[in-house]
Amino acid sequence: MKILVCVTSVPDTTTKIAFTDNKTKLNKAGVTFITGPYDDYALARAVELKEKTGASITVLNVGQADSEPVIRKCLAIGADDAIRVNAEPTDAYFVAEQIAAIAKENSYDLILMGRESIDYNGGQVHGIVGEMLGIPSISPVMLLDLDGDTARITREIEGGKEGLEAKLPLVLGCQEPIAEWKIPNMRGIMTARTKPLKVVEPTGTDTLTTVASYELPAPRGAVKMIPADEAEKLIQLLHTEAKVI
Repeated sequence: MKILVCVTSVPDTTTKIAFTDNKTKLNKAGVTFITGPYDDYALARAVELKEKTGASITVLNVGQADSEPVIRKCLAIGADDAIRVNAEPTDAYFVAEQIAAIAKENSYDLILMGRESIDYNGGQVHGIVGEMLGIPSISPVMLLDLDGDTARITREIEGGKEGLEAKLPLVLGCQEPIAEWKIPNMRGIMTARTKPLKVVEPTGTDTLTTVASYELPAPRGAVKMIPADEAEKLIQLLHTEAKVI
């Protein structure tokens, strides 16, 4: 079995975000990048499947050279080799097109990725990849087990969960609690240095969207404390100032 795990390189969740180039690009100065947390779940489940079935794992990232530390960490956790598409991941369609091109070339049985990246939170890539490859795409997947070429899946739906069965190949967008995050050990870190990391140039169409500008959220306002016996005043403020009722 061949598993492809697609990962994103995203700013750490504690990063203070700033923009440059007239608010059209992230200012990367001083920013620590990490593997997308949902991608970490996908990779952790892939490693578990590898241990159970003897599958091989390839990690794929669409990004510049500065994403390679994130890729090496994935190799240290248990992936066998990696591919980096040498391009800025500027929109979902472009990224999906790169993933689909690699998948067509290598015929993977299972394509795993996070349900969304935590920078743009689009949640679109897995669906577009499935459409481009002509195979099912399911998200957000909470549980995944394999029985031969059949995947048994539990995914989250509004107000509950849904159990599904589907034949491989599949594209799955993953989330907790599909697996527990894995921390690379020293042996994994050492062996990751020698594992293959292939860099390829992008293919297909140019980016279909461009960023007009980014905006930071409004700063938090001051907190107003209302005495418990002044419910009418609280209701009035919620109506006239907060405008939530």
